[in-house]
Amino acid sequence: MNAEELSETLRLIGIITRQQLLESGVSRAKLETCVRRGSLIRVGRGVYVRAESAGEFRRLAGGELLLRATAAIATVGPDAAISHESAAELYGIKLLGKPSGNVILTARPERGWRGRAGVRLHAAELPAAHINTTAGFPMTTPARTVVDLARCAEFRAGVVAADSALNLKLASKDELRSVLAACPRRCGIRRATDVVEFADGRAESPLESLARVVFRDCGLPRPELQVWLGGPIEPIGRVDFYWRQFRTIAEVDGAVKYADPMRAMAQLKRDSYLRAEGFEVVHFDWQDITETPQLVAATIQQAFGHSRRRAAPH
Repeated sequence: MNAEELSETLRLIGIITRQQLLESGVSRAKLETCVRRGSLIRVGRGVYVRAESAGEFRRLAGGELLLRATAAIATVGPDAAISHESAAELYGIKLLGKPSGNVILTARPERGWRGRAGVRLHAAELPAAHINTTAGFPMTTPARTVVDLARCAEFRAGVVAADSALNLKLASKDELRSVLAACPRRCGIRRATDVVEFADGRAESPLESLARVVFRDCGLPRPELQVWLGGPIEPIGRVDFYWRQFRTIAEVDGAVKYADPMRAMAQLKRDSYLRAEGFEVVHFDWQDITETPQLVAATIQQAFGHSRRRAAPH
């Protein structure tokens, strides 16, 4: 996106800079009056949005972030793109932990930049293939977004983002590998490569992604994900993790999984059916996996042992 295209996009969505207003003949006094009366809303240092446009933004999912991000681009310039956590939020890619609240942008490393409150700028090359402008403003593609997050964050946070993007079908493994190949010398690229190879789109939540990392770090064999099991005629249910050689199932219990008593009873009944068919069933929740991961792993290992003893000839 060049400067002219950016200016036209900003005009269409109702964002305008202080400099543009002054150059168009609006006096400083008039500008302050518009802000005071609410017809113009300040969304960044020297950047404003028309009140009706602000309302339209805020009715969108992620609209407040989009408004602040677009205002930041108006300040930084046309070579900047929304990236990292900001891009992930707008795509709906799940993150580990709460975002910082800053608008994250990426721009060419040679550009000058004076820091502004609430905006963080990464200096990096952005090939055209790594930029998505289909929504009218520049943003890193889902694949580039995941690789950037995986480079800059710890391994488990990268896995959460990568699993989510794959699960949502926003990116494929091949697309992620293509981005890695285009950024061979970027800081953190080795960790990002490990994240991409470990990522699995069958993981359906950050808790499942974290659990997979815990299993790896604790030396457990890699489980199968989302497997239908049990029943002579039709499966009893789909399980989160399954170790076939040990006939052991692990299920993650999210915060709302048992909010419905009927759902909780159905889960207990399903567990009973699975155990009757010779499966070991282990449950754990967010607190277990984040605070006592070694205990989770030990419980699963214990289930492996029960399965072996049951299968041993008497």
